Amino acid sequence: MRNATDYTDLVETILAAASPEADEAEVFLSLSDHVSLELRRSQVGEAEKDLSWALAIRTIKDGHIGASMTTSPTRWEDCLTAALASGRLADAQAWGGLPEPVTFSRDIDVYDPSLTPDAETATGLVETLLSAAEGGEAEIAGGGVSLGKGSSLIANTHGVFYTREATSASASLEAINGTSTGYEFDRATRLCDLDLNRVAEEAVFYADYWAGAGDTASCTTDVVLTPTALSSLIGAILLPALSGRNVHAGRSYLADKKGVACMDPSFVLYDDPYDGMGATRFDADGVATERLDFIRDGTVQSFAYDLRTAYRYGETSTGSAVRSGAGGAPEIGVHCLKLDACREDVREEKAVCTHGLIGAHTANTITGDFSVELSNAAWVEGGEYGAPIRSAMLSGNLFAMLGDIGGAGAETREVGRMTLPEVRFKNLHIIGK
Repeated sequence: MRNATDYTDLVETILAAASPEADEAEVFLSLSDHVSLELRRSQVGEAEKDLSWALAIRTIKDGHIGASMTTSPTRWEDCLTAALASGRLADAQAWGGLPEPVTFSRDIDVYDPSLTPDAETATGLVETLLSAAEGGEAEIAGGGVSLGKGSSLIANTHGVFYTREATSASASLEAINGTSTGYEFDRATRLCDLDLNRVAEEAVFYADYWAGAGDTASCTTDVVLTPTALSSLIGAILLPALSGRNVHAGRSYLADKKGVACMDPSFVLYDDPYDGMGATRFDADGVATERLDFIRDGTVQSFAYDLRTAYRYGETSTGSAVRSGAGGAPEIGVHCLKLDACREDVREEKAVCTHGLIGAHTANTITGDFSVELSNAAWVEGGEYGAPIRSAMLSGNLFAMLGDIGGAGAETREVGRMTLPEVRFKNLHIIGK
């Protein structure tokens, strides 16, 4: 696969062509090489190899922002023409300019030069995954592995020219025992960090253990959310509340709480863009990234802004722009979100522990209210699993929960762009049968 820097001449040609027509211009280029093998039961059902190339152009003229993208290097002139045309149709907005280049003081580590996205390597991973799943009663229902290598660059007419290379390896497995299912996954930037044994053993354990699940009565009890369960509520409720766009639009519960101690005194939430799979020295606008403290000691410190939102509301970009795909426009997001609270043995005292939540996307993103179904939930006590729960609902309010945290576990896990511990929440309402 070619590298993004191999297209330096093309990028410079585009910026030179855009300069007479626009006040500013930006080019984002992304290349990726990806292979995936999908399991159907214990056999490879589908293999896919994908090489992608995408170019996005953004132009600014008197506050009018235009954008377009193409997947063909030979269509860059059409892409530029379309970006300029869309800008003429767009409403003008407050705009303070694309960023100037800076010198970065730190490097990131998201690239594994030994990772090769080919069918042979992927097949070996599948064989290891299936071998590690042997020994339980559950059967393999599905899963797969994927390997990817990517290269990207962002450049603008002010002299910004930044590049990023990244690799990824992921694996997942779903097991089934009667009507009970278990699912586990892992993802890493380096192949050697992909824990296939854990993925297989956990998926089989969940399916086998919950095959004997029973009902539980409705009650009020402490609940331990594992990182996979917690990430769904954080992503659906808390992250939208920290978006500067939602704050200024009146769509955030936290809009009037900057500087206010409104959460548990031990609660900390921050974005560290140099530590995690989403690590980057610059955001999707070309703004240099730095640690962003959202909540410290229970007090709201900051909200997230991309350039467009920052200029609109008289704020400063926090380097929080991300892209949802190669051709996606910059939008507010996080790079490597970290959560911490008072460290405790969260499974020592009796509680319900759940590995998944079904329906978190239906939560009220403004009030924080939610009602979800528990998945792979069980009573825990003394650090051990007790009775598995077949079916139950959990209802509550995330902001109220964060005001009285029962502790965070010692270990953390990276789920998407979040690194989270297990967190114990007090006195939640379980709706059982």
